[in-house]
Amino acid sequence: MGRVVGGRIEAFDDDWDTEQALIRLDGTRFGPEALAGLDAFSHLEVVFHFHLVEPSSVTGAARHPRGNPDWPKVGIFAQRGKNRPNLLGVSRCRLLAVDGLDLHVRGLDAVDGSPVLDVKPYMAEFGPHGPTEQPEWATELMRAYY
Repeated sequence: MGRVVGGRIEAFDDDWDTEQALIRLDGTRFGPEALAGLDAFSHLEVVFHFHLVEPSSVTGAARHPRGNPDWPKVGIFAQRGKNRPNLLGVSRCRLLAVDGLDLHVRGLDAVDGSPVLDVKPYMAEFGPHGPTEQPEWATELMRAYY
């Protein structure tokens, strides 16, 4: 339905909150009316394709996140790495502006050229109900991500 334009040209971890980019919708499929009312939301949920991942690096096996041997080996479905079997990424980012078919965003952890499969407004009610839990290694890994 669109592509990421701008921001990082290669995927590397951390400091994604400093990145600004556009999500440019396909003008042959959509007009500006497809985005009517979206500017009333502060954040988006974006589904995109990890288009730069080499097929040979896709794994379903357990591994140390980021190759850090201090963290436990966990399966691909217990982490959010890009070498996933389906090559789909899901990200939440701040919506800065809507301009025609361009969504100006900050904190989208997708690189320039990434195909965007869906964009949804983030609504607090779709967040987790009740407290959440995660292992300490995940908290440590995410400290500098955004």
